[in-house]
Amino acid sequence: MDKRIEEFQRLLDIMDELREKCPWDREQTLESLRKLTIEETYELGDAILKNDLNEIKKELGDLMLHIAFYSKIGSEKGAFDIGDVLEGINKKLVYRHPHVFGNVDVQGSSRKVEENWESLKLKEKGGNKRVLEGVPAAMPALVKANRIQEKASGVGFDWEYKEQVWDKVKEEVEELSTEILNVDEDKMEAEFGDLFFAMVNAARLYGIDPEAALERTNLKFIRRFNYLEGETLMKGKDLKEMSLKEMDKIWDEAKKKE
Repeated sequence: MDKRIEEFQRLLDIMDELREKCPWDREQTLESLRKLTIEETYELGDAILKNDLNEIKKELGDLMLHIAFYSKIGSEKGAFDIGDVLEGINKKLVYRHPHVFGNVDVQGSSRKVEENWESLKLKEKGGNKRVLEGVPAAMPALVKANRIQEKASGVGFDWEYKEQVWDKVKEEVEELSTEILNVDEDKMEAEFGDLFFAMVNAARLYGIDPEAALERTNLKFIRRFNYLEGETLMKGKDLKEMSLKEMDKIWDEAKKKE
């Protein structure tokens, strides 16, 4: 037997047994698992950012367990089982890839593939699906902004030339500056949001994942700040006792070491 099929069946068998014999597993519901699944997804994201392939493998296993768990609960409710889940995604993949499983020509363009994908999604559910449906309300704002823009672009609502986005960024900076001078906190917040949205759009147009870019900067700041703090402690000082000039000097050392 194919190892993939064998191990997948073993997971399902283990899940059946856990659901029957383990008090903790028996008590879980769709709702109680939700926050754990979100946590596992973030852990997978961390492993991907670290490019730790062994850790990625482990975290994928954890997520696979959650898929099996949700499917088991679904079968107990008589709603669906793992077979239905797999059948559904298989049908969706074939339907949304007519350039692979049909006769649609995308001329080797990944951009065209994305446009077809969004167009096909709109045709589902009898053609009554709205463009921005399917963007989770609970999705983090930065990721949500990027996904909203991708979906809008998929139906042609986008800049004609990507360079045009910088005029929008400049416009939002000017509007924010005006509200800062007016000391209007509510409008300042709104304009900050518009500026962030424009910058996410710019990142998308230039093929940059804004979430990954920001996290890269977060990690860089953490590394440099940890170096600053470590050097300060080695000198027997406290950061609160140091001048900004002293801290900047050590900060520059951290930058040079990278």
